[in-house]
Amino acid sequence: MSEPTPIAAPRRASLTPAAPTHLNADILARARQLIALYPEARSALIPLCHLAQEQDGWLTPEAMVDIAGLVGVTPSEVLGTASFYDMLHTEPVGRHVVAVCTNIACLLAGAAELLEHAEDSLGIGSGGTTSDGAITIEEAECLADCDRAPCVQVNHRYVGAQTPESFDRLVADLRSGARDADIPSHGTLIRVQRTTGIEADPAAVAEERRLAAEARAARDASRTDGGAG
Repeated sequence: MSEPTPIAAPRRASLTPAAPTHLNADILARARQLIALYPEARSALIPLCHLAQEQDGWLTPEAMVDIAGLVGVTPSEVLGTASFYDMLHTEPVGRHVVAVCTNIACLLAGAAELLEHAEDSLGIGSGGTTSDGAITIEEAECLADCDRAPCVQVNHRYVGAQTPESFDRLVADLRSGARDADIPSHGTLIRVQRTTGIEADPAAVAEERRLAAEARAARDASRTDGGAG
C-alpha cells in the first residue's frame, strides 16, 4: 500500500504585512478599534469590509489588501469572503443602490412593472448605474418588508411600498440630497460606532490568544514535518 500524498501546509499571510496605504486615518483608526473587540483579528474581517466600503462606496482591491494585512489573511481570502455577501460590492456602484424586491408577495403587488419602470426611467438595466453615478438599480430577493409591497430599499434603508410615480419622486429626492439625513451614501451601513466587544476578562482573553497561537504553531510545525517526510 502506497504512502498517502502529504498535505501541504496552508499558505499563510505574511507575518510582517505592509503598512496600510489606502484606508484613510479615520477609517484605519476605527478598523483597529474594531479588531480589538475580537479574540481573533480575522473575526473582524466583515466589519472591516463594511468600513472600507464606507470610505469608497465599494470594496476596492487596494482596500482588500489593507484589510488582509490588518487581520492576517491574504487579499484573496478577503475577496472570497466579500464576494459571498450581497451587501458588499467588489465593483463600483452608484451613490445610491436601489433594490427592488421581486419575490412572490411583491411580484403579485406589481414589482415587475415597478422594476421595468425604474429601468426605463433611469435608462439602465438591473445591475446598471446611471451615467452621473447617482443610482444603481438592483433586482432583489425577499427584502423582508412584505406588508409594504412592492418593497424597495435604498442603501439598505427601507423606503416603503413604491409606485412608478412615488419612485420617480424618490429618485429626484436622492439626487437633490433631500433624503441625505435618513439615507447616507452607499457604504455607510450604520452611523453608531461600536465600542464594546465580547464581555470577558482581558487577562483570560489574552491567555486564550496565547494558547491558540501556540496550538497553531504546533499544527504548522506538524504539517511541515509531515510534508518533509
